[in-house]
Amino acid sequence: MMQNQQQNSQKIQNPETQVPKTPQMNDRDFANDLLSYEKYMTAGYSTALNEASHQHLYEDLLAIFNETQNCQRELFNVMFQKGWYKFEAESEQKIQQSYQQFSGYSTQFPYGGTVQ
Repeated sequence: MMQNQQQNSQKIQNPETQVPKTPQMNDRDFANDLLSYEKYMTAGYSTALNEASHQHLYEDLLAIFNETQNCQRELFNVMFQKGWYKFEAESEQKIQQSYQQFSGYSTQFPYGGTVQ
């Protein structure tokens, strides 16, 4: 069954830009390393924002967070354009199953349990 799902899945990606396969880091390696670092940094800044008690510090952290998040997004876009980042398309049925599975959790949300 798993093999059937893999055969039916569709990859969402652009044509891959080829890079040299050598022991040295190539452009894809550098971009992947930077993307991982930017994701790590945005998670750290998010925590700092939640804990900042001084308004000016919060504003400075928010500006840095936004800049870091924008860098992360730009790196992701470049990697996707070069075919170095790809996704698996999911069937509508599978999406509906997941939605139904998790939509019941909305009753556990504070403030009326509405999902928007």
